[in-house]
Amino acid sequence: MAELGREGRPFAVATVVRTVGSTPQVVGAKMLVDDLGRISGTLGGGCVEGDAFAEAKRILDEGGSSLREYELTEDLAWDTGLVCGGTMWIHIEPGAAALTVGGKDLLPDVLAASSTGTPIGLATLLRKRGRAVVPAGRLYVEQGGGSGGTLGDPDLDARARVLALEALRAGSTRCTALDDGSDLLVEPIVAKPHLVVVGAGHVGLALAKLAQGLDYDVTVIDDRAEFASRDRFPDGVEVVRADMVEALGTLAIGWNSFIVVATRGHQLDAHCLRAAIRTPARYVGLLGSKRKTILIERMLREEGLPEERIRSVHAPVGLDLGGRAPAEIALSVLAELSMERYGGTGRPLRLGEELYLRAVGRTAT
Repeated sequence: MAELGREGRPFAVATVVRTVGSTPQVVGAKMLVDDLGRISGTLGGGCVEGDAFAEAKRILDEGGSSLREYELTEDLAWDTGLVCGGTMWIHIEPGAAALTVGGKDLLPDVLAASSTGTPIGLATLLRKRGRAVVPAGRLYVEQGGGSGGTLGDPDLDARARVLALEALRAGSTRCTALDDGSDLLVEPIVAKPHLVVVGAGHVGLALAKLAQGLDYDVTVIDDRAEFASRDRFPDGVEVVRADMVEALGTLAIGWNSFIVVATRGHQLDAHCLRAAIRTPARYVGLLGSKRKTILIERMLREEGLPEERIRSVHAPVGLDLGGRAPAEIALSVLAELSMERYGGTGRPLRLGEELYLRAVGRTAT
């Protein structure tokens, strides 16, 4: 959006504002279309995205905005591959209106939030008209509590600010039912997730490789030349050879950072963990056994660190997936990070027996 603004090019923004059932994209997914027909982002592909593209071009030519409902039926799925079976609503508006709230252009704030700045949340009121959904107001909330814009009612504004702050803490877009006739779409703008791996051993290397594939910015810290070697890590991974404790105090670590401590010894782990929990990172994890975790927690408690901060550490880090190889441990750790980021449960997605039998029964008839 900033690049298009600098070029003086008009553009439209298409946003998935509501979904029911299984859909190819989640609430908050966006696609930008400029006057040259260039696209950034995706709404899931297929004819839905094609129709949204055409509607965005129409709005660029004629003005106004629109909100369309797409029911992903079996006939549509057969033709396009969108075998989801749900319904999605896509709101399309001119780019100039997308980040103007209460007369304020939020683009500079959004750009700052998406790098290492303070997160900001956009809240849009969606009024239901039958199966249609109509945008009816917008406000923004900063992590520190500042806000602007209105949904048209002071009580509703207050409730929306609370919900927006909750979504900011989770860092993920959500659509919440306010009552039978309205939903609130909250879109947190946060920096790209940043994984800081303290310790460049075999597990640290595996973490860096897997996290890069999951689109994290990755920084690996170690004080040993043979481990903190640029050649050991994929392109794009930042490798810092330095005192690990000191590096944690000087790196640009923001709210959307995730620190995993995996050094070569208990005492060094404790020193690095102490430094890590003093950063603003939203997640700090410690690799190792339960015995090591107890010893280090006891050491930090004796030093006077607050109990709630010690217990906020994910230790031992990761989910119980059963694997023991470095790559399997990395998978366990990154699975827990994903669960933390998106508010998942970690439960299997496999259909339950009752639902499976009911679905089979419908198909058979």
